[in-house]
Amino acid sequence: MLTGVLAAVSVSALRLSGITDDVSSSVSDRYGITMSGLLVASIIIGSVGVLDDVTVTQASIVAELAEANPTYGVGQLYRSASRVGRSHIASVVNTIVLAYAGASLPLLILVAADNPSLADVVTTQFISQEIVRSIVATLGLIAAVPLTTALAAYAARAATAQPAGDFGGRADREHRQQGRQCDQAGEHRMHELESGADLRIGEFVGVDRIAR
Repeated sequence: MLTGVLAAVSVSALRLSGITDDVSSSVSDRYGITMSGLLVASIIIGSVGVLDDVTVTQASIVAELAEANPTYGVGQLYRSASRVGRSHIASVVNTIVLAYAGASLPLLILVAADNPSLADVVTTQFISQEIVRSIVATLGLIAAVPLTTALAAYAARAATAQPAGDFGGRADREHRQQGRQCDQAGEHRMHELESGADLRIGEFVGVDRIAR
C-alpha cells in the first residue's frame, strides 16, 4: 500500500508521462492507455517483487533465531533480526539500482550523450522514471523490513508461548502422570517379588517332599 501511494504521488508530482520511447508512445496512441497509470503499475509490480524476496527472507531469519534461541523474547528476536535486515536492505537497494541501470544501459548512454549537463540528464523523462522507481522501492523496503520483523517475532513467540492461566494445570497434569508412572512401576515390582516368593516356596516344598 505504501509503495502504491508513493508511486502515485511521485508520478503526479513530477508530472511523469510514462512515454519514453516509441513502444510506449505506440501503446498510448493505438490503445488509448494512460501511460502515467501504467508507469505507476510497473513501479508497484517491480517493488512488490523485491519486497517479496526481502520479507520472506526476514521472516525466515526470525523463525531460525527463535528456534535456535528458545529463551529469546520478542524484543531480542526483533533486535537480532533487524541487524541482519539492515544489511539486507543495503544489498537489495544496490541490486535494484544496478538492475535498472543494466537493463536500460544503451538508452542511458544515448540520453547522456545528447545532454551535456547533469541537470539536463536528470530531468529527462526516462532518467526521472528510473530514479522514481529506485526511490519508491527503497522506501518500501525501509518500511517493510521492520514491520515484517516485528510481526514475525511476535508470531514466533506466540506460537510457542504457554497459554495464560494454564501453568498450574499443566504442572498438576505432569504431577499426576508421574504419580501414575510410579504406581505402575511399584505394582510391577510387587508382581515380580510375589512371583519370586511363590517360586522359592515351590522349590522348598519340592525339596521337602523329596527328603521325606
